Amino acid sequence: MAHLTDVPENAPEAAGLAEANDYDGFAEEYAAETENNLVNAYYARPAMLALAGNVAGRRILDAGCGSGSLSAALRDRGAVVTGIDVSAGMLALARRRLGDVVALHLADLRDPLPFDDGAFDDVVASLVLHYLEDWGPALAEIRRVLRPGGRLIASVDHPIVAYTIRDPRPDYFATTSYAFHWTFNGRSVPMRFWRRPLHAMVDAFTSAGYRLSAISEPQPDPAARELFPDGFHDLSTKPNFLFFVVEAPAPAAGSAG
Repeated sequence: MAHLTDVPENAPEAAGLAEANDYDGFAEEYAAETENNLVNAYYARPAMLALAGNVAGRRILDAGCGSGSLSAALRDRGAVVTGIDVSAGMLALARRRLGDVVALHLADLRDPLPFDDGAFDDVVASLVLHYLEDWGPALAEIRRVLRPGGRLIASVDHPIVAYTIRDPRPDYFATTSYAFHWTFNGRSVPMRFWRRPLHAMVDAFTSAGYRLSAISEPQPDPAARELFPDGFHDLSTKPNFLFFVVEAPAPAAGSAG
């Protein structure tokens, strides 16, 4: 979710999951860019933490942990954190940040996860799902590793951004991919996301057996007003990301689960 020179302030927090998104090639630059910028430090991460609430003692999987910024914040709030990412380069940076306190695994959300059923109280997926054409298998696997009653807290590019700013398309109701470039130190990096309408996102969650708890369009941290006056106004008046909290319901009493 970098604030880069050639895109709006709405780039992804976590390492990518599509063929164009090779974070290994620019992991160091990406981590440095996103550490303290407006969109990461004063918008997306605070929003995820606010939705998570009191996490002390909770077992949390950071799905798409990137260089570990969100994992570190959750750990500092008392959570027992495990991180996964598809990028070995990002995981190396996360290990440097987190030491041995946080378990880290190289894993792809399109594949089975290396965890037991019900291993986590929460899963956070910060700006990860929009790398996937089909959310179904990933959501099913995340639900498997959540305990009954556990939560998935996820964020994605807001449909307004995906359909009108990055690469405009006339058909809002179609699920389509779109390509764009970020620039790091004069080097262009190709990216590809998948966009879908809001109802398709909600349908994906409910079809995977989740119960919708919250949809959020948060404001940036007020502390950013003085630090980033121009960007703050833009971010506080135009949607960038859409945040969800969904729950894996506990089996009904008397059911076989």
